[in-house]
Amino acid sequence: MSQVEIGFIGIGIIIVVLMLGVHVGFALIVVGVLGFAFIGGWAGAIQNISILTFDKLNSYYFAVLPLFVLMSAFISETSIGADAYMMARIWLGKFKGGLAMATVAACGLFAAVSGTSLAGSVVMGKVAYPEMKKLGYNDLLSGPVISAGGTLGILIPPSMGFVLLGILAELSIGKLFIAGILPGILVTLSYIVTVIVVCKIKPNTAPMTFRSTWKQKFTSISLTWPIVLLFVVIMGGIYTGVFTATEAGAIGAFGALLLGLAKRELKPGKIWFAMTDSANLTAMIMIMMIGAYTFNGFLAITQIPANVSQFLAALPISKYLILFLVIAFYIICGMFFDIIAIIILTVPILFPAMKALGFDLIWYSVIMVRMIEVGQITPPFGINLFGLTNIIHVPLITLYRGIWPFVITDFVTVFILCCFPIISTWLPSIM
Repeated sequence: MSQVEIGFIGIGIIIVVLMLGVHVGFALIVVGVLGFAFIGGWAGAIQNISILTFDKLNSYYFAVLPLFVLMSAFISETSIGADAYMMARIWLGKFKGGLAMATVAACGLFAAVSGTSLAGSVVMGKVAYPEMKKLGYNDLLSGPVISAGGTLGILIPPSMGFVLLGILAELSIGKLFIAGILPGILVTLSYIVTVIVVCKIKPNTAPMTFRSTWKQKFTSISLTWPIVLLFVVIMGGIYTGVFTATEAGAIGAFGALLLGLAKRELKPGKIWFAMTDSANLTAMIMIMMIGAYTFNGFLAITQIPANVSQFLAALPISKYLILFLVIAFYIICGMFFDIIAIIILTVPILFPAMKALGFDLIWYSVIMVRMIEVGQITPPFGINLFGLTNIIHVPLITLYRGIWPFVITDFVTVFILCCFPIISTWLPSIM
């Protein structure tokens, strides 16, 4: 067999073992070592896993990952998500479907300091859903709007998806963060418009709620100014070059700790839980990264990334048709796998190909992250929907029926981002 054939066999084995439920990190390590040993011998395989992975994970650049994980853990142990929802509710509550709009807005605010989609779904599932249920919102709107809003956590910076992409693809994490700001605003506003449209078409989906005074509105700003301040400090420092993304992670984690202490919510027990939880998550991700670097070393000697790039570049079809196929591929992957696993598995193969086709990799990263999250709320699977149904106890079929307006909205926003790359690239270009 040729080295390329061995490489594709290795990829096939990875897919099979992942479908059997094997942890992605261990699967990548085992297949990477065995494949490398089969081609280059055991000495090269051991050197690959020991020297290469240690060199990568021991770098200062990699410290950005546990720091942002710790920041997210501190934020999740406070009432910051509930405060964001309360402020959004006061401002938007007078509109029909106002609580659903407030949920989207709160998810956007919470995403600015959490970095994950799961955290937003969990917090809003516990805070926003009971309020909507109490006021008579139909589950066809209340459940899906939480699931859709939660996907903003991986797009609006600081995003764990962008951190991993920056590390694996050797792109500027700071530029990836900045690139997600305008698309994040676009998606947030599009979800709010979707709620308005759904309420117009089906008036019984959401009731009118309440009106608040201007005094209440301006007073509510005090609930979220700490979130805005932390976001501005992190993104402003990266944008102006005052500090690096790694230093921003340290400042973000320390700022989240100070906010929790100032609110008197981060007691010693919660601090310890947040630190141990972030350590566990970081260890899991590091195992996956070790697997990624091990498997990438195996792929490198098989020349698969180079061959895929050459093959796609030589196809007698438009590069935008190839992009469309890649987007469809990511939607399907998002239905079955976690975003971290998808990034680790696909970056070494598809990023060189997209670069060979002439696409801007910062812009492509935004599209990629967005489409994976769209896949995670798209029936007939959508793993985010499975997780949410256990939190709010809404039948899965109800979430499937109600999520489609938001999925369609996602397709429209991705189409806009594809047609107008400047939305993603303008801010990074003037850093």
